[in-house]
Amino acid sequence: MEWNRQLKAIMASAAAMVMLFTGSITVLAAPATLIPMGNSISIQLALSGVFVTNDIPLSKGDGLLKAGDQVAAVDGVSVNSLESLTDAAASLKDDGTVKLSIMRDGREKVFETDGLSFKRSLSFLKDTTEGTGTLTYVDITEKTYGALGHQIIDSSFNSAPDFKTGSIYLSEIEQIKKSSPGHPGYKISSILDQNETLGTIVTNSVVGIFGEWNASYKEVLTKPMEVMQPDELALGPAEILTTIEGTKVESFKINVTDSSADAFKFTLTDERLLEKTGGILQGMSGSPVIQDGKFVGAVTHMFVDQPAKGAGLFLDKMTEQGS
Repeated sequence: MEWNRQLKAIMASAAAMVMLFTGSITVLAAPATLIPMGNSISIQLALSGVFVTNDIPLSKGDGLLKAGDQVAAVDGVSVNSLESLTDAAASLKDDGTVKLSIMRDGREKVFETDGLSFKRSLSFLKDTTEGTGTLTYVDITEKTYGALGHQIIDSSFNSAPDFKTGSIYLSEIEQIKKSSPGHPGYKISSILDQNETLGTIVTNSVVGIFGEWNASYKEVLTKPMEVMQPDELALGPAEILTTIEGTKVESFKINVTDSSADAFKFTLTDERLLEKTGGILQGMSGSPVIQDGKFVGAVTHMFVDQPAKGAGLFLDKMTEQGS
C-alpha cells in the first residue's frame, strides 16, 4: 500500500512480494456475516511522543540521534508535542548549549548540542504519521471495522509505531501511478472531509488495523455478506472490491490460483483494471475478495515482478485476532 510522505508498509520476501498496506478491541472469531467495503481510507496516527525520523549528527562531541529515538526532554523540560517543542526552540540562543534527553531502546541517553543545530533538527522530528489503504469490512452490530489485512509499519522506524490515538477517514482517489514489473504503483488520494471520521484506530496488529466504527456514517455501507471459510474457496473466478476513481467502490475480476489454510493467491484478470493500474497498487491492501456471493478475505500483498499477481488473507484469520 502507499503511505503518503511518512509511512510505508512495504515488505520484500524471498518470494519477491510486497505489502500493500495494544489495548485491544473485541473482534468476532467466526462471524456469520460482515459488510464488505472496498472504500479508500486515509489513516492518521498520533504518536506517543516526538520521534526522530533520520539519523542526526550533533554539533557537540560525537553525539548522534538515531531514527526511532524519542525526544523525552529538552533542558530538563518534558516534551509533549512537536508544536510545543518548536515553540520552545524559538527562544533558544543559537550558540547556547542545549541538553537533550533521549529514550532509545527503553533506556535514557543524554546529549548536548547547540541551539542552532537543534533548531535545524526539528524538520527531522515528528509526532504524527499517516497513510492510505482500503477498508475491508464493517460489523454494524458490534460497531467495529477491520482494514488493511496487515500491520502499519512506519518507514522512519522500520517498525510498528507506538501511538496514542488514531482515526480513519474516507478518501478520494485523485490520481493513479501505474504498477510495472519491479515498480509497485500507488494511489494518490486526499481526505474527503477532515471533520468526518469513519472510525477510531484501537489495534494495529499483524493481520490489520481494527477499531470502533462511527455508526452515524452510513452512506458507504453495503449489505452484509456471509463469510467464507478457507476450505470453501475454489480455484477459479472471484472478484475484488476496491476504489480507483474518486470515492466509487467497484468490482473487478480476478482468478484464484492457489490456497492454503491461512492465505490464497490470485491473478488480476479484469482488463479495465489492468489498463488503469497496471496491476495491484500500493493502497489496495484491505480490498475485499468475494466468491460465489461469500466474503473470502482481503488483498494484502503483490508480487513485485508480476504486479498482476497477488495474495490475500482469509477473513476468518483476519477477524480472529483483535490485538
